[in-house]
Amino acid sequence: MLLVLLLAAVFWGLGAVMGVSRQRRGRLIAVLLALVLALQLVLPAGHPLREATGGSAIPWALLAGFAALAFVYGLGVRALRRRARSGETARERPRDTPGFNDGELERYARHIVLREIGGPGQKRLKQARVLVIGAGGLGAPAMLYLAAGGVGTIGVIDDDEVENANLQRQVIHRDADIGLPKVFSAQAAMLAQNPAVTVRPYHRRLTEEIAADLFADYDLILDGTDNSDTRYLVNRTAVSLGKPLISGALAQWEGLLSVFDPAYSGPCYQCIFPEAPAPGLAPSCAEAGVIAPLPGVIGTMMALEAMKLITGAGAVLRGEMLIYDGLYGETRRIALAPRADCPVCAGAQRRRAQ
Repeated sequence: MLLVLLLAAVFWGLGAVMGVSRQRRGRLIAVLLALVLALQLVLPAGHPLREATGGSAIPWALLAGFAALAFVYGLGVRALRRRARSGETARERPRDTPGFNDGELERYARHIVLREIGGPGQKRLKQARVLVIGAGGLGAPAMLYLAAGGVGTIGVIDDDEVENANLQRQVIHRDADIGLPKVFSAQAAMLAQNPAVTVRPYHRRLTEEIAADLFADYDLILDGTDNSDTRYLVNRTAVSLGKPLISGALAQWEGLLSVFDPAYSGPCYQCIFPEAPAPGLAPSCAEAGVIAPLPGVIGTMMALEAMKLITGAGAVLRGEMLIYDGLYGETRRIALAPRADCPVCAGAQRRRAQ
């Protein structure tokens, strides 16, 4: 038996010196092992050749079994490594998108020359998918600037139709759009602004049944609604999927916005507003009024935060709220802290701390 093992070692060494691959050398050793095992099974007991190769088939059968197990184990390890490498490559590789044509390069030139954005940042904008909840006062300017700035895919969900009273502040709609679903009016305006973007209109109310599937197809969410139930639904869904949420709100002369991203840092919307206000305490724009340019100020800021999030430029309003008082021209920022007992994002906070 020792003679056969020595012969196998010689074959392996000579093959290495001659540049034979490990796979071929392994096949040669397997053929040698199979030949010896066959001699042990075919030749009668006491045959000189059988005695010279061990005298029994049992040790060779055991050796063959161990070799087969090692071979199968090696195949499994290599398969796992290939899967791991392919998974890392898929995570690191950005979504495939075509390059910019001459018209796009000219259109986005003012972005590309910005040191914080440049060509790579503009490509990230083109690859991005942003969902806007509400095609009203806040959604209107946000969508126009997202489209103008080259965000590749913009989704908008709203179940309302354009009314005459909307046109005082919802600048994405026109007088000729009265009676048209807001999402289709917004789609037409965005494509007129930038035909290179993709707009996905959803003419329906956002409900618990569709929210998760809808949000899953987007990178970040902009909430411009004025309905408390919808705001809490948007927040719950965004937190559960780990999607950043940019939220804005308006009241008469004052607006506010923040970025809620507890998977990264800071609180969620419900940490700051644990309960919806009682009926009558938070009147709608129709009841309390709103100055026309105010949604443009806050909605444009929401689009700016979205572009900073997508490109990695600057510092976004995570863990902070910006409050703008249009009547007196004052802006202030306040720090926001997560609540450890928040029923929505406490789990995300624990995962972040681990």
